[in-house]
Amino acid sequence: MDRLDNTIRPYAWGSPTAIPHLLGVEPTGEPQAEMWMGAHPGAPSRTARGTLAEVIDADPERELGARAVARFGPHLPFLLKILAAGAPLSLQVHPDLKQAQEGYADEERRGIPVDAPYRNYKDANHKPELVCALTEFDGLCGFRDPVQAADLLDGLGVDSLKPYVDLLHAHPAEEALREVLTAILSADPEEMAHTVAEATAACTRLGGAYAPYADIAHHYPGDPGVIAAMLLNHVRLQPGEALYLGAGIPHAYLNGLAVEIMANSDNVLRCGLTPKHVDVPELLRIVRFEPTDPGVLRPEASPEGEEVYETPIDEFRLSRYVLPEGGAAHDLTRDTSQILLCTAGTVRAGEYELRPGQSVFVPAGERAQISGAGTVFRATVIV
Repeated sequence: MDRLDNTIRPYAWGSPTAIPHLLGVEPTGEPQAEMWMGAHPGAPSRTARGTLAEVIDADPERELGARAVARFGPHLPFLLKILAAGAPLSLQVHPDLKQAQEGYADEERRGIPVDAPYRNYKDANHKPELVCALTEFDGLCGFRDPVQAADLLDGLGVDSLKPYVDLLHAHPAEEALREVLTAILSADPEEMAHTVAEATAACTRLGGAYAPYADIAHHYPGDPGVIAAMLLNHVRLQPGEALYLGAGIPHAYLNGLAVEIMANSDNVLRCGLTPKHVDVPELLRIVRFEPTDPGVLRPEASPEGEEVYETPIDEFRLSRYVLPEGGAAHDLTRDTSQILLCTAGTVRAGEYELRPGQSVFVPAGERAQISGAGTVFRATVIV
């Protein structure tokens, strides 16, 4: 078992205080957006044996388990994070596996540098993800019913939004959503900035259901993503609740602290709320234009005390243990590798005492027992 030393990414949207508060350290004054736990080449966790990527590369079957290597290859197939949103993240979608493979191969053939700001595909993998709230957590997830979206836009009383309202009423759901998102992202920037300014003033005045969009506009004035965001479901998670984001589902996280797990990929296509590259044609190819229920997940408890967040993919499996004072120890030994993350209390994992924000990597087959009083998230795979 290896204690992990993890990198904190200072993205501009990060909260300056949430991760330091979890770790019990003084804030630096800079944004701290994500703490990465895993073997992603962008910021692999460090151990006493080297980086986790180096440890796994040296003996994949020993570290990951033979069945996991046969199923996913000689690499850790997931990335675990603590995410602290102090401002909205970009409105985005992720490709499915076939789209990612095709997009990556195409950009490789065209010789686009992997670090180019206009590149869409950093790797050939898909990026399904699960976010589980540690605090109250706001996000946008999936398209609203077009009639509901039309009513929300119409309620602003902004004349330049009327064509979008009419389109949402005039066509079947998928066609209506595609036409309106395309029109928003293709509009004249100066005219759209004026529309966003009018919509922002109305959102601020009306409050209630419009309040999240007023806040988004405060961070991204004039951005067409403010209007695009109003096509999506607004979701407020309570601690312990989660969202699963599959391929093609537009989403954005707005604020709060959460545990996030995803397939080990960095493929993102942005729709707005960002100064970064927005490839409208490729985005429109990837987005699933269908109304969806956000589908808030709550964990399913087993008799052994493990609370599992069920998802339809195998690259990751996230669960948690809420350990009461004086409770029995739990044996977590399994034939695949796992990362254990403490988010509350004090927990013993093997020889290590874990406090909030601390984590360990457990190689396949390694005896793993947890005890104490606190909350532990367990990340592994399904084989």
